[in-house]
Amino acid sequence: QRSHQKLIEEAPSFLPRDLMYELAEKTCELARELHYSNVGTAEFLWKDDKIYFNEVNPRIQVEHVVTEMVTGIDLVEAQLNVASNKPLDFTQEDISLNGHAIEYRINAEDPNNHFLPQNGRITHLIVPGGSQVRFDSHIYPNYVVPHNFDSLIGKLIVWGRNRKKAITLSKHALKELAISGIKTNLDLHRVIVETKDFKRGDLSTDFLSRKHITNDLEDFERKKLAAVFQLYKELNFSIQPVQNFSKQSNMWRESAKIDQIR
Repeated sequence: QRSHQKLIEEAPSFLPRDLMYELAEKTCELARELHYSNVGTAEFLWKDDKIYFNEVNPRIQVEHVVTEMVTGIDLVEAQLNVASNKPLDFTQEDISLNGHAIEYRINAEDPNNHFLPQNGRITHLIVPGGSQVRFDSHIYPNYVVPHNFDSLIGKLIVWGRNRKKAITLSKHALKELAISGIKTNLDLHRVIVETKDFKRGDLSTDFLSRKHITNDLEDFERKKLAAVFQLYKELNFSIQPVQNFSKQSNMWRESAKIDQIR
C-alpha cells in the first residue's frame, strides 16, 4: 500500500489456515453483535502472531472483485437483494473458495514523485484479454482524467488455480495493459510482481519503503528507455529509401505514346 491506501489485494489470504478461520469467526461474531445485515468488510492487522482489529467498512469496497472471483458470488447483486428485503439465495455452507485472485489498482499517479496524482488526456489504451483476466474501468481513448477525483482509473484482476499461477498470469496481463498520455503506476506493479518477496508472500503495509521498490522502479524505467532507444536505432538502420516509381511509370507511359504514334 501507499499513503495508507491499498494498491494490491488478494483472495484468499495466504496466512495460516487456522488464523484465517479465526479471523472469519471474529468477523461473523462482530456482525452478529452489530446486527449487521449487508455487504461489508472487516479489516484486521496481523503482527508478531497477534491480531489487531482495524475497522469495518459497511459497503462494497474496491477489492470486492477478488472475493467474487474465488467464490463465484456477485456481491453487488447480493447487496441489492439485502437492501430490497430479499433473502440471499445461498447459505454459508454453499460458499467455497476456488483458486486465487489478485487485484492491481491502476492509478493515475507518479510513483517517482511521491505518488502525485496525474490528470490529462488518455491517448492510447490496450486492455488485456482472456477468460481469467478482468479489467474494470471507465476510461477510453481520448478520455480526460480530471484533477478533482480519486486517482483510481481501473482495476486489473487475474485468477489462477493457485497463487503461483495467478502471479504468472499477472505478469502477462500487466505487460499487455497499455495506457498512454498520462503517468500511471503500471510500471510499479510490473516491478512488484517480479520481486522475490512478493512471490513468496513476504508482504506488509510498509512493503514499498522496506524493499525500496521505487529505486527498483527507476532502474526498470531506465532499462525500458534503453530498450526503446535500441529498437529505434535498429529500425532506423533497417529502413531503406523507397524507390520513386512515379518517374519510371511516366517513362513507360511516354514510351507507349511514342509507339502508338509510330
